[in-house]
Amino acid sequence: MARLASWVEPHPTGIYIPAADAWIDPSEPVPRAWVTHGHADHARGGHGAVLATPETLAIMDVRYGPQNGQPIGYGESVTVNGVSVRYVPAGHVLGSAQIVMEYQGERVVVSGDYKRRPDPTCARFEPVPCDVFVTEATFGLPVFRHPDTGAEIDKLLHALHANPERCVLVGAYALGKAQRVIREARDRGHHAPIFIHGAMQKLCDLYVAHGIDLGELVPAAGLKAADMKGAIVVAPPGAMNDRWSRRLPDPITAMASGWMRVRGRARQKNVELPLILSDHADWDELTSTLTEIAPSEVWVTHGREDALVHWCMTRQIKAKALDLVGYEDEDD
Repeated sequence: MARLASWVEPHPTGIYIPAADAWIDPSEPVPRAWVTHGHADHARGGHGAVLATPETLAIMDVRYGPQNGQPIGYGESVTVNGVSVRYVPAGHVLGSAQIVMEYQGERVVVSGDYKRRPDPTCARFEPVPCDVFVTEATFGLPVFRHPDTGAEIDKLLHALHANPERCVLVGAYALGKAQRVIREARDRGHHAPIFIHGAMQKLCDLYVAHGIDLGELVPAAGLKAADMKGAIVVAPPGAMNDRWSRRLPDPITAMASGWMRVRGRARQKNVELPLILSDHADWDELTSTLTEIAPSEVWVTHGREDALVHWCMTRQIKAKALDLVGYEDEDD
């Protein structure tokens, strides 16, 4: 009896679909790439042709220059040598998608990175029943249970209002997390200008161009400390302790990441205000997603694979970890 999804080949450099001669999120340049989202560990430059959502292609254009891209909107489908391919929302960042493939009477869903809770900056995850579900496990341990998003943003705003002579410097990944922090703060009533590091500008502009209202954003470069008192400043994590940040008015150092659940990480990075805000599913969301989708098999691409594989096995769901390389979890 042929194994399930024998037409899908996991390799260390990505997932290969021989019938379509296409790779999903390959870590090396290939003739044909199907890309789930714009983070650099999934979307790399140099491919011959790229199939992705219009938003992901726009992100890749900003990062790598013009792509030979074929846009595919949510719910649209194409057929490549008999393989039906459809993109549906993954809820991770702007334009992020799950790739739904149907071939030889089987359905395989490659989810990329995903989260289940609402995010005002991207389309919400859409569950698709399937035979094989390929999942991440970035936070695939029971200790990871993300708190309420609004409560974390309220912590940020409380610190800001309690310290009007200081600023709150939020470390946030430039794609997805930064824009989400800004939009969530707006939705909690913070309408004052927010100052941003120069590395954020192009991607924030891209989000605005795709209909995400971020309010008034002001480049922080060249400003005096007094100009940013009582303000939120958003910067990439790597800029928080460099010369750029020394001009800020006695900053309260915050970090927006699911990893802020781990106190040792917060201490290691000298974070005064940890904000547990993740763009990945937590343990309960991973397991509830698998329960809802009810696949016959689960393939785990990266993260804390062992615990999620064990959870599947105890529920009579066949599961295995894939030995893929190049995926990082620091962008959370």
